[in-house]
Order: sequence, then C-alpha cells, then structure tokens
Amino acid sequence: MTEETSKPIPELTVAIAAYNERATIMQVLERVIAVPVTKQIIVVDNCSTDGTRELLTDVDDSVEVIFQPRNLGKGTSIRTAITHARGEYFIIQDADLEYEPEQYPRLLSYAREHDLDALYGSRVMDGRNTNYVGYYFGVQALTWMTNVLYGARLTDVATACKMFRTSVVSKLNLRGASFDLDFEVTNKICRDNWRIDEVPVPYHPRTFDEGKKIRSRDGLSAAYVIIRDRFIE
Repeated sequence: MTEETSKPIPELTVAIAAYNERATIMQVLERVIAVPVTKQIIVVDNCSTDGTRELLTDVDDSVEVIFQPRNLGKGTSIRTAITHARGEYFIIQDADLEYEPEQYPRLLSYAREHDLDALYGSRVMDGRNTNYVGYYFGVQALTWMTNVLYGARLTDVATACKMFRTSVVSKLNLRGASFDLDFEVTNKICRDNWRIDEVPVPYHPRTFDEGKKIRSRDGLSAAYVIIRDRFIE
C-alpha cells in the first residue's frame, strides 16, 4: 500500500483558485485551516503577478499548492483541483472571502443528512442580498433559464459556494476554462439527475476596485453554456 492510498479520506477537499489575491490569500487559508473538519486544501495559482505566488511558497505544510505556468482561468484551476481531490466532498472556496469557510460544517452536515450529491450556498434564499453588486437580475435570469431547461428548483445558479460529492463531480467530464464552469457543472448535475439542494449562506461582495473579476460579458457566456449543454451536447 502506497503512502497516498494509506492516508485516511478527508471529509472535504477545499479547492481555491487564486489569481492576484495577495491581499486575502493568507487570510482565507488561515480561516480554512481553522475550520473543524478533516480536509485537504488545494490552492491553484493562475500565474499571479502581484506577489501571491511568492506568498504561496511559504504556506502551511497541510496546503497543497499547484502553480500554473500561465493564467489558464478559474475553470481550469477547479478542474485541476478535482483531479487531485481525495475528500468525500469537494467544495469551491473563492480566494476573496466573499463566502465564509466557517460554513463548511453546516454544509457537510446538511449534505449528509439529505444524502445529496451537490449542495449550493444561495445568496438570495430568505430574501438575502437582493442588491449584491448590481448583478441580482442577471443572476436571476440565468437561474430561471436553468430551472426551465433542466427542471431544477434553484434560486442562485451563479453562486460560487458549490459543494459536490467528489465521486460525482469527478465523472462529469467538465471542460469549462473560466467562470463558465460554474454553469456547466450545474447543467450536468441537473441533466444527469444527481441530487442537488440549496441552503442560504452569508455573502460579502467585493467591488471591482477591491479586485472582483467577473464582468457582464461572463453572463452572455453563461447563457450560451446553459443552452449548449441542454440542446447541443
């Protein structure tokens, strides 16, 4: 038995895609490490140029760091992390702390209690955050498209707080390279009838001045992916 296969299976693999996140990367790692669940932490750096890479060369030994040779996009980073995942569940954690790592135990408990294959943290359930970053109506339009085309009952398809059973997400044949992966993975979870649900989560949006990277054009790409995966793929 090799050292890798003899390791106990963590409850959670936490995947962090980072590009120019010097201001927050160490704080997010500190908070993720402190969460009381057994976990594998994978950071994929997308060839940052602001000093993030240098900080990641000196992180805790419990953190696995993968340095991309160039900026290959968030989606590629998440797909890379999936290929290295050992946890029972796999969760995406943005490096900017818009979502709280402290929610992991609650998400894990809910997913296990309801035997879910995917669990999303919704920013808008119970009337939360309906004015976030001016993107509310665009996100609701994309959510409506997903619900109509895939028979889903989601409230926030664009949330970055997405958790999956690792054995499920690893077999979805994902190919998205950028933010489109957020929608592709949902399309395939719903299309293939995996069990999915949502719970409300706190959300702390940052501004473009603070480094937010998603743009309006990403919404058009998302709409295309939603239609593509339903009618073309």
